[in-house]
Amino acid sequence: MTDNAIDVQGLVKRFGSRAVVNGVSLAIPKGQVWGFLGPNGSGKTTTIRMMCGLLTPSAGSGQCLGFDILRQAKQIKAQTGYMTQKFSFWEDLTIAENLRFVARMYHLSDVKAAVINALQASGLTDRQHQLAAALSGGWKQRLALAAVTMHQPRLLLLDEPTAGVDPQARREFWHHIQNLAQTGVTVLVSTHYMDEAQRCDNIVYLANGKLITQGTVAAVIKQANLVCYRLTGERIRQYSELLERSGDVVSVAYYGAALFVTGHSKQKLEALLAEAAFNSLTVEPVSPELEDVFIALTQKAGADLRRYQ
Repeated sequence: MTDNAIDVQGLVKRFGSRAVVNGVSLAIPKGQVWGFLGPNGSGKTTTIRMMCGLLTPSAGSGQCLGFDILRQAKQIKAQTGYMTQKFSFWEDLTIAENLRFVARMYHLSDVKAAVINALQASGLTDRQHQLAAALSGGWKQRLALAAVTMHQPRLLLLDEPTAGVDPQARREFWHHIQNLAQTGVTVLVSTHYMDEAQRCDNIVYLANGKLITQGTVAAVIKQANLVCYRLTGERIRQYSELLERSGDVVSVAYYGAALFVTGHSKQKLEALLAEAAFNSLTVEPVSPELEDVFIALTQKAGADLRRYQ
């Protein structure tokens, strides 16, 4: 038996003449949480769905949970939980009614026990008689996660699961996800939130349907070869436009009453920041963040796409 929950090679998905995913190969160990990042339309969700037998590839092969993704999709689906970005359960039913309905869909042998367990595990017992339509985004998220894990899947797919929920709800959600991973569940998350990506064991960055980089957050940041400087001083915002006009600057971001300037060349950035226009500012080197890498990779992906159009 392999230690990988997913092992796929050369996945391609075409819609007409356009390759939405083009040659993606990945090996994902069991019981890990992997984050999929990339700009909108990069192929994140399509890749995840192909790897898990939910979408048939145009080319490529591989296995998921020990089953062939081309020939045994039904077996994979039976052991997979899929939580979409949009709340997809019944708003005119109560929490408990939704869970009972889902338990019957999964053909669980003891529906009553399954519902009680799901309510307790998700902290929904006290709200079980509340209509789903009356729930906030965070509570709807809890209900959705409870529903898609009732059948105790070995694989969990989360498509931008925390969009529109508050920070406390997001933290609680991720605490639950990490607990699931501890039990051996493999989790794949499509996200645009950098703090969520940093909660993953590994991240994958896709652009224009191609796998650009993968690894731990620390490794991906190191591979990007970015340098970053923090600028502070009077009326610091006014320097943004001047810096953005430089071809040596990848990004300029204002937060914490400072400007953060990122580029690829330490020598060129230091020469730029040594110019008279910036003499009144305090300049100090800082470590680049994952967000800096995301912006740099997204800009490069956009430039590459324009070059070949």
